[in-house]
Amino acid sequence: MTVSIEKTDDVWTIVHDRPAARNSVDADHAKALMEAFLEFDESPAKAAVFWGKGGNFCAGWDLKMAATLSDPDLLQRYMDKHAFPLGSAPSTLGPMGPSRLELSKPVIGAIEGAAVAGGMELALWCDIRVMAETAYMGVYCRRWGITLMDGGTVRLPRLVGQGKALEIALTGRKVEAEECYRIGLAEKIAPDGKARAVAEAMAHEIARFPQEAVLADRRSIIETRGMPVREALKVEWANGTEAIRREGTAGAGRFRDGAGRHGDFSKI
Repeated sequence: MTVSIEKTDDVWTIVHDRPAARNSVDADHAKALMEAFLEFDESPAKAAVFWGKGGNFCAGWDLKMAATLSDPDLLQRYMDKHAFPLGSAPSTLGPMGPSRLELSKPVIGAIEGAAVAGGMELALWCDIRVMAETAYMGVYCRRWGITLMDGGTVRLPRLVGQGKALEIALTGRKVEAEECYRIGLAEKIAPDGKARAVAEAMAHEIARFPQEAVLADRRSIIETRGMPVREALKVEWANGTEAIRREGTAGAGRFRDGAGRHGDFSKI
């Protein structure tokens, strides 16, 4: 099995489990990843961690599989199968699996070793990235004439700006964890071998909060990107007021009754 899920009540860890291929993604692996994340999104779990077994997050699209598509008819059938949906149709399977999904709950990438080419695109798809000190990213598919097709050209400039995105994408160079953190490709650096543990601790921290507000703020941050300020404020207001109705006033009542006083938020 190329994908496994380790579940607790609140946090699921979705595991790439194809270490012999550095967790590169072929057609079966892509389908299994997408199914795992759809299962998570429909579950009661509150946050997910995305981690690669065997010392690497993901080495990208399986180029041995890609080499079998040299026949034009085979390639066309593959591209037709993964064609992006028109209009408001549900997201389809991307070459790397879940890269087109717009989940309703947070995903934290736990990155050890390589997150390159399509693996970098999967890392960029996550809400938050925790990288081990010696982990790295890079558009390594530049070497083989393979394009970014799982959101890399869209998400990379949104995180680091157009100029830096162009420099990283066009040179295909290695981007080490410290630089990733400095330019906005990673939100936290962990000791080697500890990215998963740090990401899971963060996921549990997120999961312990009242979830209506967590999800409303996440939704507003994602939905308002690129909007004019006035329109973005309207979206924020709509998302926020619903969460306040559902749980915010009750939370204020807990504070009134003594919870959280003197900076103690251990019981919220």
